[in-house]
Amino acid sequence: MDLTGGFTLDHLSSAAPSSRARVSVPEARGPAASENRPRGRSGRRPEGGPAGEGEDGGLRARPAVTELRLSAFAGHRAAVHALGPVTLFAGPSGSGKSTTLRAYEALARLGAGDPLGEVFPDAADCVPERARPDAQGRRGFRIGCTVDGPEGPVHLDLAVQAEPRLRIVGERLTGRGRTLLATALRDPGRTTVQAEWHTAGSTPVTRAPLPDDLLGTALLPLRVAGKTPGQLEVLAAAEQVVIGLRSAFACDPRPERMRAPVLPGEGRLRRGCGNLAEVLHRTHTDCPRRHHRLATMAGAGCAGSVTGLAVQELPEGTVRAVLERGGRPATPLGRLGDGELRYLALALTLLTGPGVLAMDRIAEVPDAMQSLTLLADGLDRGLDGRQVSELLGLATGIAADGHVRVAGTVGDRAAGEARRTPGVTVVDLSV
Repeated sequence: MDLTGGFTLDHLSSAAPSSRARVSVPEARGPAASENRPRGRSGRRPEGGPAGEGEDGGLRARPAVTELRLSAFAGHRAAVHALGPVTLFAGPSGSGKSTTLRAYEALARLGAGDPLGEVFPDAADCVPERARPDAQGRRGFRIGCTVDGPEGPVHLDLAVQAEPRLRIVGERLTGRGRTLLATALRDPGRTTVQAEWHTAGSTPVTRAPLPDDLLGTALLPLRVAGKTPGQLEVLAAAEQVVIGLRSAFACDPRPERMRAPVLPGEGRLRRGCGNLAEVLHRTHTDCPRRHHRLATMAGAGCAGSVTGLAVQELPEGTVRAVLERGGRPATPLGRLGDGELRYLALALTLLTGPGVLAMDRIAEVPDAMQSLTLLADGLDRGLDGRQVSELLGLATGIAADGHVRVAGTVGDRAAGEARRTPGVTVVDLSV
């Protein structure tokens, strides 16, 4: 089936063509490799990938997305982007920065179990413009990623049909040179794809239908028994990919929603950060050390002298956050500029981690091993040079221990600052 100009399922592989994007990686840092790598659920030592600490062998290393592939997605063709602990996409308007980040978020949502229609409500816009339909009028797109972890690099590639009906028509999960899961559309009249996964028992593979609107890799833990070494290998690889993808939190601070007092609640920061004051109310009590660090960041990036960051409880039961000025009247956050509010929200996201964010946490992963990948489209939007510098310094410092990663987009000025910041990977999409 020709979805994207010569595409068939056989084109899905872990070895994608090299991207033309120019990458600057000055002293990029990440989790250090270890001679005593943990074993995954398969019981075998991985051939590569980052290592970490922990109690459960399969979760000792924090899985992380280390490569994003846009084989045929919107304006991208044969693009392969390596992702470091802090990766920023730069380039002129129309170069595909936001689209790149959108593909990452889409994979993350599919990994969390979201249906295809919710992830791609405008799927036709993701089809490459010059893609021609086949004889049945079908067109689509291809994206994929690599997740490193205790099982080594595991590759996930997807082929999505956007027209005439949205569906996943091909999925491939590979690791250590072996295809662990492959799906294909056999009967266009059905709402399923035919899947087969590695078994390595008396039967080399197991075959079964899977829904065509959900990521098959995310369903494997529910379908694979784990009785043979091959099944354990498949489970370990699938779990690594799902954990790596589900660590993502897309943050898009909206200053116009952050100014008014809010009612106290569960204290988990939402994507638009409209409940910033509520979250600060929680961190002020539950996370005093990180709250103090955030106050220090506020002093570095907000106008005037800042001595602290406090929360006031108002008579009507709401709360509002204020900047303390040391003997002067406190400044409600509602009086701050848009850039200051965005700066504070992004700093809060980096400092608090997944436990204080409205993201799909993984119950079976211990809190100490929960990780965060911040997705920030327009990371520098509304920020001045000082604020950008402070955020980059915070991001690289926190990312160095492996708990937090960042993928974002920036304009030319911020890209220049990022290239001068050790630990930041800059991908130039203008080349």
